[in-house]
Amino acid sequence: MTNTIGKIFSITSFGSSHGKALGAVVDGCPANLELSEEDIQIELNKRRPGTSALTTSRQEGDKIEIVSGIFEGKTDGTPITGIVYNTNQKSKDYSNIKNTPRPGHGDYCWMEKYGIYDYNGGGRGSGRITIGHVIGGAIAKKLLKTQGIEIISHVVQIGDVKAKNIDYEKLKDTIEKNNVKCGDLEAAKLMEELILSKKQDGDSIGGIVETIASGVPAGLGEPVFGKLDGDLAQILMSINAVKGVEIGLGFESAKSSASEINDEFHYDTNENGTKIIETKTNNSGGILGGMSNGMPIVSRIAVKPTPSISKIQNTVDLESGENVKIEISGRHDPCICPRVTAVAESATAIILVDHMIRGGFIHPTNLNKSI
Repeated sequence: MTNTIGKIFSITSFGSSHGKALGAVVDGCPANLELSEEDIQIELNKRRPGTSALTTSRQEGDKIEIVSGIFEGKTDGTPITGIVYNTNQKSKDYSNIKNTPRPGHGDYCWMEKYGIYDYNGGGRGSGRITIGHVIGGAIAKKLLKTQGIEIISHVVQIGDVKAKNIDYEKLKDTIEKNNVKCGDLEAAKLMEELILSKKQDGDSIGGIVETIASGVPAGLGEPVFGKLDGDLAQILMSINAVKGVEIGLGFESAKSSASEINDEFHYDTNENGTKIIETKTNNSGGILGGMSNGMPIVSRIAVKPTPSISKIQNTVDLESGENVKIEISGRHDPCICPRVTAVAESATAIILVDHMIRGGFIHPTNLNKSI
């Protein structure tokens, strides 16, 4: 089972939904980065359950405990281990599905592959394991900030409701004003109504989350098997419930001609008066030939509806060999897109930091040394 991602800056995730604890071991972080538990807690709070009617009612504080890798308030170059203990698991909710794989879940696949499966809350296959993504991402985001790189994710679509009026300069403030994490407040109201209506019906709904990384220098990534967009797609697809990834225009590119969507280069002057090369548009999403081109990196992920719903569904009984009905109890999100935003930011940060170190933009062992 593969639980590690990253070549130099790497994240090894561990734990399960109803186990004692979850977390991550972060290796390859350079020394002398100021880091506290609060830095990670801020990010974990963004994906924490039980914060509104749009999320699962499971009440978890998700309090982080760092047990290694920090000395006198700074990273010391050794593996950083962060642990979050489960405190509100209710495993009895899942005892009736022990032998009946839930539609839309990986239960059956786990049993076929391993012959054993922790069915409590989805075990290792639960969305709760993305706590490991966020622990690693919080550290990655702080490293990126030392280089002037910022990352923000927001919900651009729920069901057939799309965000249309987004002021990207005020995006951070806007998404903090609504539970959907949408940059269009009018659309956010409609999205919330749709999510709550699905919840009332015992159903769920999916959507699309967009992530923007600004301040990324040109030259990250490799032109063949280490493409930056390829690595981003891999980690974004590793987020539970993600079924599609787009970079820039994505699938819209298939409907266009090159003369319509090619990003034309031009010279400009930055705030320091230095001449720089930019593109007039950013249809490529900041990546060309597998490498960053200095423009904002824009990705979108398609997030399927939460498969655990209270409606009666058809499945099989692996013990009796019969076709049966299943009714899933427990506490589940009617839409996971609002909480996925924090995970998408973290996943993007992990890949960007790994490439920043690999590309020589961040010193691999000591932030106090110049490259």
